[in-house]
Amino acid sequence: MDIISDLVVILIGSGRDLAPIIVLFLFFHLVVIRQPITNPRRTLGGMMYVYLGLSLFLAGLEEALFPIGNIMASQLTDPEFLKGSSAAVDLGNWKAYGWVYVFAAAIGFATTIAEPSLIAVAYKASEVSGGSISQWGLRITVAIGVAFGISLGSFRIITGTPLYLYILVGYIIVVVQTVFAPKTIIPLAYDSGGVTTSTVTVPVVAALGLGLSAAVPGRNPAIDGFGLIAFASLFPIISVLGYGQFAQWYGARGKR
Repeated sequence: MDIISDLVVILIGSGRDLAPIIVLFLFFHLVVIRQPITNPRRTLGGMMYVYLGLSLFLAGLEEALFPIGNIMASQLTDPEFLKGSSAAVDLGNWKAYGWVYVFAAAIGFATTIAEPSLIAVAYKASEVSGGSISQWGLRITVAIGVAFGISLGSFRIITGTPLYLYILVGYIIVVVQTVFAPKTIIPLAYDSGGVTTSTVTVPVVAALGLGLSAAVPGRNPAIDGFGLIAFASLFPIISVLGYGQFAQWYGARGKR
């Protein structure tokens, strides 16, 4: 019954959130543009799909993804698990959390590969470039960047080092790469950093960060739990720019 009551609350909230968008659409279509809706039944059906899809997605976050992230973080940081065959474990030593870094990289890679926004961008990039930019090549390159970023972000949470240092150094690298990278890859690289933080990646990564900061001794979820999404946005830019620079160098080397 709790699940049903939670779903009812989510359905009401989704309707409230979508109402302004629907009103705005109808206002511009009927009042500003002054055009009738050509296929009202299909339009209404599409709105219902969006409404139900958003509601079910939010319900899935609350009932599955967030709890899974918290459970995995707490299990991977459990002293008994970290101790393994050792007699004792130092919970303040970042080296003791090796499986956390592996899990963070794996979950970052997997969620990025499944990210609908990235799939759409990769499809369009391949279409516009005439196939010279591979869909899977771009998706894997972005996923590698996210995997490294989430793993590094987990290291930051465990060590408690300031977030701004990582972001500052990362964007200095991006600026330097932008100067030397092929001009055709720069806009795509910056967009690739944005589309990774969408429907699939954000819920899992946010749950991981909050669960990890709550499980590691001396960490505060309000201070240390957030910031992983910034890593998921930054490092794909670096990886795609690096991919473009490598492709440019390899092509020039082949011509020589």
